[in-house]
Amino acid sequence: MGVCVLLGSKSDLEKAEKAFQIFRDFNVEYEVHIASAHRTPERVKEIVEKTEHEVFLVFAGLSAALSGAVAALTTRPVIGVPLSGKVPLDSLLSMVQMPKGVPVGVVGVDNAVNGALLCIEILALRNEELKNKLKRYRETQKEKVLRDDEEVQKHV
Repeated sequence: MGVCVLLGSKSDLEKAEKAFQIFRDFNVEYEVHIASAHRTPERVKEIVEKTEHEVFLVFAGLSAALSGAVAALTTRPVIGVPLSGKVPLDSLLSMVQMPKGVPVGVVGVDNAVNGALLCIEILALRNEELKNKLKRYRETQKEKVLRDDEEVQKHV
């Protein structure tokens, strides 16, 4: 049980690292591949067909066709992380404007953390241990906000 991560290019690796850290923190198995919807469509199909993982996390910029190509090849959940680039919001619009019947769940631009957490939430539907880890993660997020507020109150 885990996540198959696809990157549109090697340059996406740096932004994806935050997702990998989340997976390591939650002890979620993942694999990573570089493939292109346009330049290596056969490779994309091969990865989708061969992986045993239950969720896909796809990073892509520019036309961001990779997430849609993956979604067209599977009925498993596909989460897209649009990446910022030279043309603002192009990848976000490409991912959210999928044709009816081929959905891609999309998180904010460059938001690898939310992409990873959404994958984990999906996996946690059938895994009590992951569900509990998510609850603890949310609690630590809450505690951090409260500590930050307390610190700010001392300075105001």
